[in-house]
Amino acid sequence: MASSKDRQRKLARAKYDRQQARRAERERRRRRISAGVGATLAVILIVVGGAWIGGAFDSDEPADTTAADVCLWTPQNAQTNPNLKEVGTPPTKDLPQEGTETMTVTTDKGEPIVVSLDVASAPCAAASLTHLAGRAFFDNTECHELTTEGALRCGDPSGTGQGGPTYSFYDENLPVLPEPAPSASAAPAAEVVYPKGTVALIGNPKGSNGSQFLIFHKDFTPTDEPQYSIIGQVTGGLDTLAAIAKIPTVDDSAGNKVKPKDKITIKTLTIGAAAIAAPSASAQS
Repeated sequence: MASSKDRQRKLARAKYDRQQARRAERERRRRRISAGVGATLAVILIVVGGAWIGGAFDSDEPADTTAADVCLWTPQNAQTNPNLKEVGTPPTKDLPQEGTETMTVTTDKGEPIVVSLDVASAPCAAASLTHLAGRAFFDNTECHELTTEGALRCGDPSGTGQGGPTYSFYDENLPVLPEPAPSASAAPAAEVVYPKGTVALIGNPKGSNGSQFLIFHKDFTPTDEPQYSIIGQVTGGLDTLAAIAKIPTVDDSAGNKVKPKDKITIKTLTIGAAAIAAPSASAQS
């Protein structure tokens, strides 16, 4: 029979073995946890590193995806100029900037004058004319001048040369004078800046365009820097324009002999799809 000391030693040994077993199990558990944490950290580092390479942590402001302004419209004060007419303003964004558009000017003098508007070269002028035409701004207004430069001047409902909408806009497609010939004796025919049939804006003051436009019935080249933005070309109704050019002129209120003796009235001015129906209006005259 085992002595008490042997039993005590066996019990102590068993206790020691149990302690060691528990320590070993804890160590295995710790290693498993450490391995899992390490793998998770590795995945996180890979994801974060990819995001960093992709620029996710760049300090730049987010890209502005809003549409940029195509045109800017400068307000004009109708209180200081009572000849101005309030018709709102065209949009500033998402405006056509390519191709051409058709403008049809139906007068009381014959077949309509058809103009190809150069939208690509003068998008703001095209946008402004379209806006005004859509509000019948030009309908039943007079072309109040046959200028000394050889153009019919229209687009001012007041007939004073001071009228227009309550906004203005900058020059577009402003031509330049041709270079002088190196030798007068060998000089070719001078290049015309505003050929017959050219349609251009006339600003008051220069560079401040509104609604007034010129239709040249003969070639014109200024001696100074050109100041009329070209916006299009007449493609139909040149006979009407030629007949209008023969109307005699009398002095206007400023004493300039530019006022047509016979009133010239724009019955309608339409742009785009609305222009298709415009030629039938001439049959009513």
